[in-house]
Amino acid sequence: MKKYTSLDDITDLKELIAEARELKKNPYAFEELGKRKRLVMLFFNSSLRTRLSTEKAACNLGMDVTVMNFNSDAWKLEFEDGTVMDADTSEHIKEAAKVISQYGDVIAVRAFPTLTDKAKDESEYVISNFVKYASVPVVNMESATAHPLQALADAITITELSQKKKPKVVLSWAPHPKALPHAVANSFIGMMQKMDVEFTVTHPEGYELSDTTIQDTSVEYNQDKALEDADFVYVKNWSSYKDYGKVSATPETHKDWTITPKKLGSAKFMHCLPVRRNVIVADEVLDGENSIVIEQANNRTFSAQVVLKKILENASPQSLKDELKTTSYEN
Repeated sequence: MKKYTSLDDITDLKELIAEARELKKNPYAFEELGKRKRLVMLFFNSSLRTRLSTEKAACNLGMDVTVMNFNSDAWKLEFEDGTVMDADTSEHIKEAAKVISQYGDVIAVRAFPTLTDKAKDESEYVISNFVKYASVPVVNMESATAHPLQALADAITITELSQKKKPKVVLSWAPHPKALPHAVANSFIGMMQKMDVEFTVTHPEGYELSDTTIQDTSVEYNQDKALEDADFVYVKNWSSYKDYGKVSATPETHKDWTITPKKLGSAKFMHCLPVRRNVIVADEVLDGENSIVIEQANNRTFSAQVVLKKILENASPQSLKDELKTTSYEN
């Protein structure tokens, strides 16, 4: 693995999930792999699980970690080519990415969408420019349209907890007072399309995602019908794609989409967190025995760790690769 900016960077999903689960049994089995290697984590937006889990994953592999919050700790970056930088941007991505590449062996970036300029967001101008100008591997810690680390953690969670060969998985929209990105929904859908599951997306009319994302996935506008006999229910809000970034109605309008114990039934409840209680989901569900959100959050460490492991192995000299072949998860 040379980078991890989208699900397309996964060559063998089953193997990757299996390896992540082995790392979970012994997180320090490969701590020599990252020795004297540095992960530089760049945050253009706030984070809790992504920051802590990715940092822990790197440390489990023996890496050192540098964290920078760009909005408060660094010069404001310019991403446009040919621009006259006489406004509020002080440094161009061309220099910044090259310089940061000298300080770290892997760069991880988190940058949310504008939710006002669809074309700009879909160009993934932040993460794509880091890939273009950095000379070291880049990892996506959530971008304008994708959250591949979260999606991998979700896949690990479903694989671990599924009691069926082909479980029924439902992604359900839920109300929210703010306009939220599509990244988590996009990547979860993409991941389920790669897995052997019965998969359905449900949302009110007007909240359709892009055709590129949905492809041939089943979409059901009747939430109750979609949730029938579900094994896993992943709940996430997203704003309008057609009327880009807009909240087409208030949470009160669609309050019947909030997940309740009756709606969930015996299914496992999933959410990437943070979650608004009694808006997205009722307390009784989130605090109940069918909620697996904490397990999901824990698996964020191992989705990040297996990705970093693959990247480090790809970049390691042959002598270290040969040495690592003899390393056991049980050592």
